[in-house]
Amino acid sequence: MPRKKKTPDFEQSLADLESLVTQMENGDLTLEASLNAFEEGIKLTRECQTMLDQAEQKVHILTSQNDEHKTEPFNIEQE
Repeated sequence: MPRKKKTPDFEQSLADLESLVTQMENGDLTLEASLNAFEEGIKLTRECQTMLDQAEQKVHILTSQNDEHKTEPFNIEQE
């Protein structure tokens, strides 16, 4: 039997967060449901931030040369 991931991936967490925000913005939730959604939203936000921080650390490690960090501007367009 394949093992399941313990934590969802970034895209899934972000989609769940967006869904919660939409539900809360619609105003159809009870006060208790809104508080639960808000609490879940905070949890998802923290998870996403942690994943982004980890990705940033990986990028720094991959772009470092001889213990020196080389920073370059990010350019989407290829010249």
